Amino acid sequence: MEHLDRSYITKHTSRRFNEELEDIRAKVLRMGGLVERQLGDALDALFECDAALGEKVAARDYQVNAMEVEIDEECSEIIARRQPAAVDLRFLLMAIKTITDLERVGDEAERIGRIVRDWDPGHACNRRQMTDVRHLADLVRTNLRRALDAYARIDVKEALDTIQQDQYVDDAYEAALRHLMTFMMEDPRRLKSVFDLVWCARSLERIGDHAKNICEYVVYMVEGRDIRHVEPEHIEALEQELLGQGERSDQ
Repeated sequence: MEHLDRSYITKHTSRRFNEELEDIRAKVLRMGGLVERQLGDALDALFECDAALGEKVAARDYQVNAMEVEIDEECSEIIARRQPAAVDLRFLLMAIKTITDLERVGDEAERIGRIVRDWDPGHACNRRQMTDVRHLADLVRTNLRRALDAYARIDVKEALDTIQQDQYVDDAYEAALRHLMTFMMEDPRRLKSVFDLVWCARSLERIGDHAKNICEYVVYMVEGRDIRHVEPEHIEALEQELLGQGERSDQ
């Protein structure tokens, strides 16, 4: 990940203030890296039917929670002490909101880990049932990584592009549900295992939403515009508008 484009944050006469802002950014990215690893391990546990790994994922969630509390307290202290305005304030608000979404991603990874942990020792993975869930997982992991990259670089284009990809996550989630319901009707004896996969798919869809939220915070930080309720079909036009403004301001 590249270093933050400092043009988006005010250059302060206080070197300490600059260091505090950079420290917040670095800690959010470390938390993002931890959450990515949690998700990766949860998915490895799921697709390999590894109950022991699922237990480890569930047990490590406290680390994500602790990082959220630490960063939130640090941001609140900076806001109270420095009383930042404009871009600096938006940067800190972006950090606070981002860690909330990352903590919830960690919760969903923990949920997947607990589901796998509680499987019977003789539980056998049905690879055919997992095909669509695996596709959904690949899309979600990619979107989360891109969201963190957009945060790291304060990259509006990457953020908007990733937001548009969320529709593919929703489509994949719906397809996975349809196919899992078909498996359930074909073999009612597998009711519990299919329901477990439904809950895992639901967690993945929620993680996709959290990745989208992080991208929306990046746009808010740079542009000062809240795009949470912009319809998906209007995102491309918004991207052209915002990037066009940026190009004109550079001339």
